[in-house]
Amino acid sequence: MSVLSINQNSFTLEKRLRRNRKSAAIRSLIRETSLLRSDLIMPFFLLGGKGRKEKIESMPGVHRMSLDHILNAIDSYHQLGIQAFALFPVLEKEKKCPQGIEALNAQGMLPRAIRAIKKEFPEICLIADIALDPFTSHGHDGVISDDGKILNDETLQALGEMALIQADAGVDIVAPSDMMDGRVGYLRKALDSSSFTDTSILSYSAKYSSSFYSPFREALGSSLSFGDKKTYQMDPANSREAILEALFDEEEGADILMIKPASLYLDIISKIREATNKPVAAFHVSGEYSMVMAAHAKGFLDADAAFYETLLSIKRAGADMIFSYAIDSALKFI
Repeated sequence: MSVLSINQNSFTLEKRLRRNRKSAAIRSLIRETSLLRSDLIMPFFLLGGKGRKEKIESMPGVHRMSLDHILNAIDSYHQLGIQAFALFPVLEKEKKCPQGIEALNAQGMLPRAIRAIKKEFPEICLIADIALDPFTSHGHDGVISDDGKILNDETLQALGEMALIQADAGVDIVAPSDMMDGRVGYLRKALDSSSFTDTSILSYSAKYSSSFYSPFREALGSSLSFGDKKTYQMDPANSREAILEALFDEEEGADILMIKPASLYLDIISKIREATNKPVAAFHVSGEYSMVMAAHAKGFLDADAAFYETLLSIKRAGADMIFSYAIDSALKFI
């Protein structure tokens, strides 16, 4: 019998899932995932000097800023409910060298900024990056051999010194993003042996060698002068390896495990969430931000709505916290 010939009065549909969607109030009652302001981490690109604010061409709406502007921004965002902030230093070319020696300057721009921010806002969570790429003239994250190889074990010492400098300045969380083997265990031992047992480690556990970092590198002025980062960052084709990386970092003492990028790696976030009871972070990276902004500029989509949906999906996949440049958009919905 054709469906069209069924008497509508005798037809009963027993399962109607749409009943739970019929009003905003009901939808809010059954919502499975919530994106909260306290889930978000605001990244800042730190410039030296004072009164400086520079547009980043590849990241519309995002700026490099000197400390005075960052202090004002933290004040504003903190009043809106953002609790955590991350610093990424932008150095002048003349302060960079192949060894990244400025990273070990205890009176450098980054530790001075950490001290100033924690003095002004002791209650916030401040996170600082542990990697050499903002400080090296070649743009790589580690010490380089004469034949151009990234030296793992030799890099650990520099990373350990960086962590101690930042911890002494008062940072709450150090975030090694270098992807050197064993760096979490090395940093934990260095911090603990220097009485910084309360300094947390947020490890970039599964940091992929992604094409979506280009705007970030332009923002930092840390483009590679040779090669690529495929010998230390992860192959985008691999997922089991990501679980290995995360579990190794957990064993070595990481307090929080990070996946980067985020929205293109939701499966990785989900798998690591299932594999550990540690908090999981995700970094909604510069390229993920910039492509939405480019589509918005063309009128192809609404950036605010797209960013909220993206961040919600990252949270749904299992992330407890999200680094994002799209916080202004998200705040319109949460």
